[in-house]
Amino acid sequence: MLERLRAVEWVGDWDDVLARVMSRRLLMREYLRRAGMWAQAYGAEAAWPFFDVVEYADPEFAIPPEVAAQLQEYLGQIIAIHAVKRTCTGAVRLADYRARRPDALPDLPDLYEPLLLFYERGGEFLQDNGGFLDLSGVLVRPGTLLGRLAGPPLSSLDPALLDAVDAKGSITYYTAADRQGPLLRRRAVRSVPYDEAFGRDSLRWEPTGTQLPASPEKAAELGVVWLDEMEAAALIWAAIAEAGGAA
Repeated sequence: MLERLRAVEWVGDWDDVLARVMSRRLLMREYLRRAGMWAQAYGAEAAWPFFDVVEYADPEFAIPPEVAAQLQEYLGQIIAIHAVKRTCTGAVRLADYRARRPDALPDLPDLYEPLLLFYERGGEFLQDNGGFLDLSGVLVRPGTLLGRLAGPPLSSLDPALLDAVDAKGSITYYTAADRQGPLLRRRAVRSVPYDEAFGRDSLRWEPTGTQLPASPEKAAELGVVWLDEMEAAALIWAAIAEAGGAA
């Protein structure tokens, strides 16, 4: 786990980071949801969302001193954001705890994996004074623990799905009003719209040949319905899995 963190490009190329804004936002949403589950399991609600869960699972647990020293030296050199340091520490400690005491952990989805993938796809995040998370290209409000728990899960962390949701521009998803049609999206790049459909056979985004709404409020006028990005990701993943394109 420590070697995995060492491989992260914490300050990456800005164009590369912008090209992965959508997947990073989905991964952050999934982390916030999972963090709520783990926080409830260990009575760590007050520490949500960015915390070291092992402190609550087993306060006496310690990783090997040499690993702890290497981790702190590494984080001290490259990371200034407390929440990022906290979760990186938590990921290393949870990995060691799981290796040594696998039966002691609850049957919950891996806590830190969405956040680790988030880091690997563009580096750290920032927290501003308004309570938002700056994901380098988009702002996300953490919301509340209960609100995140009530949200839909991300269907998969598979790279094929994460790559399929990424694209330049501001993206809005739609599908047919009867929800039987293809997944559609309008991508606005510098105010220029690109209307695309996700092909279930090609597993690629292709021009629709028809105009999509300029905003969710205008969806009904064109006989389509707006989709949340998590719901859109579920449809993309269903197509990938059906075609056998999963990693």
